[in-house]
Amino acid sequence: MVDETGATGAKIWVTLKGLPLTIRLEWPFHPSTSGADFFVLHGDLRLEGSEGLHAPVAVNLSQTVREVMTSLEPKDAEAPVINALRKEVDRRQIEFVKSGKLLPVPFSSRHYDFKRQQWVFGKATDEAMAEFVERKVYWQTKLSGEKRVWMGDPAEAQYVQTTPTHLLEIAARLVAAQGLLRIEGEWAEATQGLMMQAERFESARRAAVEELEKKHAFERA
Repeated sequence: MVDETGATGAKIWVTLKGLPLTIRLEWPFHPSTSGADFFVLHGDLRLEGSEGLHAPVAVNLSQTVREVMTSLEPKDAEAPVINALRKEVDRRQIEFVKSGKLLPVPFSSRHYDFKRQQWVFGKATDEAMAEFVERKVYWQTKLSGEKRVWMGDPAEAQYVQTTPTHLLEIAARLVAAQGLLRIEGEWAEATQGLMMQAERFESARRAAVEELEKKHAFERA
């Protein structure tokens, strides 16, 4: 797969908890067949680095949010949908299993600030953004084999509630302070120093998975 930036391979969407995901969405949105007043988009979240764990989902778009969206086409809807899914993973609302039934995921007004007319997925601190950038570059490099990672992606900036410019500034600070990245324009490249910290990223992934499993095991008990 090649996107508009020229990148190839699987796009890795990292959560703030440190989970690397690949997300497949089955466009387009379609009206609910249950008679409910919302639109549905099916998809599948795959937890990378696991033994086939994934989460089949049905994104339920409320009419309230539909009214503020430019269109339901991927160019307008993909970023907020992906960020809503990541946020539900952050909130431990999505369970990853080897097989499972379709999980309904609300895509509603809680993800949109009507006063400011913008998507809101939770404002991350600069410290959290720095860790997010590290994890993003590490996992994209490790799992896709790509040397350059696009850090000017508006979808990534939207997820942590900032601007692409500020996210690039955070990436640049990592270069200056620790030499973990090489920056060229909107692109970041991992240094050997970053890739040698594999255990730190793997440990964060394991801890996040354990949190998810404990939460859902408690709910099933």
